[in-house]
Amino acid sequence: MITNLYRYPVKGLSPEPLTKMSLTVEHGLAGDRVFAIARKPEYFDPEKPKAEPKTKFIMLMRDEALAALNTHMDDGRLIIEKAGDILLDVDAGTQAGEVETFFADYVGDEKLSPRWVNAPGHKFTDISVVSPEKMRAISIINLNSVRALEKAVGTPIDPLRFRANIYIDDVPAWAEFDWMDQGVSIGSAKAKIVMRTRRCAATQVNPSTAQRDLDIPALIKQHFGHMDMGVYAEVSSDGVATKGEPVTLILAVNS
Repeated sequence: MITNLYRYPVKGLSPEPLTKMSLTVEHGLAGDRVFAIARKPEYFDPEKPKAEPKTKFIMLMRDEALAALNTHMDDGRLIIEKAGDILLDVDAGTQAGEVETFFADYVGDEKLSPRWVNAPGHKFTDISVVSPEKMRAISIINLNSVRALEKAVGTPIDPLRFRANIYIDDVPAWAEFDWMDQGVSIGSAKAKIVMRTRRCAATQVNPSTAQRDLDIPALIKQHFGHMDMGVYAEVSSDGVATKGEPVTLILAVNS
C-alpha cells in the first residue's frame, strides 16, 4: 500500500508531499528534480544538457544545512523558509540571480559560484548518469525495510532521509530486492524494478535537525551486508498513483 508520495522540484531541497501523482513513460514523475543549483556555471550547460555527477550540484551529501530549509515551487516561484521565517520569495525564472546569491551566502563555501539551472526534458536525478531511462526513474522505499534497520540499530530513523518518491507498507522487509527486473503495478500505472538504491552520505543528515547523526550506509552494511535501501523503477505504462492504493508484483510489464 502507498503511504506517502513526494516529488522534489529542486535537487537537494525539500520534498513536496502529494496525495496523488501521474506517472508516465515519457517523463516518469513530472516536476521531479527538474531544477538544480550547479556549484559553478560551467558545470551544466542548459543549451547542451547532459547528465552530470551529483557532486557538481548543491546537495545534501555535502551541504547538510540544506535540510533546515523548507522550500516550495509554485508556477516557477521559489519560496524558501527556515524555522517559519520566509528567507526568499522570488520568480526563479526572472530572478535567478537572487536565488544564486541566496545559496552562495547560505552554504558559505568560498569555492561556490552557484548557478540556477534547468533544461526542457532534463532531470537531475542521482542515477541520470546511468542512462536516459534511469534519468526518468522513480524511487520507492519499503517502510518495513526501514523498520528492520531501526530494530537493528536500536534508534528511530526518519524515512524521509531516503528522499523517495513513493513509500510503501504491508510488504515484508527487503522484499523489494526480490522484485528486480520484474513488473509492479503502482495504482493504475505499471513499472519495472530496475535497480537497487545504494545509499550515500546524504542519508546521514537528520531531516528534522539538519545534523549528521547516523552513518546510515555504514549501519546498513554492518547489519545487513550491503549499503542499499529502496529501489528504482522505470514507468512502463502511464497511470496515476494515489495514497492508499496498492503496489503489487505483476507477471509481465507491457513494452
